[in-house]
Amino acid sequence: MKPEVKIALITGGSRGLGRSIALMLAKKGHDVIITYRSKKEEASEVVKAIESLGQKSVALPLDIGELSSLEDFKENFKQTLLNHFKSEHFDFLINNAGIGVSIPFEQVDMTTFDQFTNIHLKGVFFLTQHLLPLIQNGGRIINVSSATTRYYIPGYALYATIKGSIETFTKYLAQEIGARGITANVIAPGPVETDFNGGMVRDNQKINEVLSSKSALGRVGQPQDIGGIVAFLCSQESEWITGQRIEASGGMNL
Repeated sequence: MKPEVKIALITGGSRGLGRSIALMLAKKGHDVIITYRSKKEEASEVVKAIESLGQKSVALPLDIGELSSLEDFKENFKQTLLNHFKSEHFDFLINNAGIGVSIPFEQVDMTTFDQFTNIHLKGVFFLTQHLLPLIQNGGRIINVSSATTRYYIPGYALYATIKGSIETFTKYLAQEIGARGITANVIAPGPVETDFNGGMVRDNQKINEVLSSKSALGRVGQPQDIGGIVAFLCSQESEWITGQRIEASGGMNL
């Protein structure tokens, strides 16, 4: 019997981890809506790739850090569900969108602090709040954190501090939505070869080698490593997992 087609929303799905998650869910037979902030052409390519796998897909603009835009996004999203997917609800929310930069603690200013807070914490919190009524009972919410909440990396004080808040939020969220059969988990990737933080892990061979040496598996991550875990968390087999932080770092700094 062919599995039931579900609908996923992935923020920041035009590249990197978001792209990998989108394609992995499409390969599992699900339809996918992605958001993008400025990479419209790249988002369109992801849509085409998903459609080539036989699934429906749409890319919607969203600046997750502009909190005043969330209500308008919700209405646009609702119309997209109706017009393209003939549905009033969706199944999987993956809060992936984010930015990265290495800044020593002493150099973090309030403008940068507010920017990171709006994108990585307030945006996730309030987008989830806005869209929760549209998520099917038995659905999934997956928030993306970072392995740096467990171990120290120079320059990541701001990023890791805010991601730690997402991990706490996820535990509370899991408790408050559990009665609807919706699970909430957080995935915490280690270093992955993407363009995140200027492609530092992917493009700097020395950094790549140093980080690989700290992994029990002897390498840094690939986008598909993370996409596969998210796909599992969206599967029926994962329905008994909720409120958990799942680190995906290849055994970094054990």
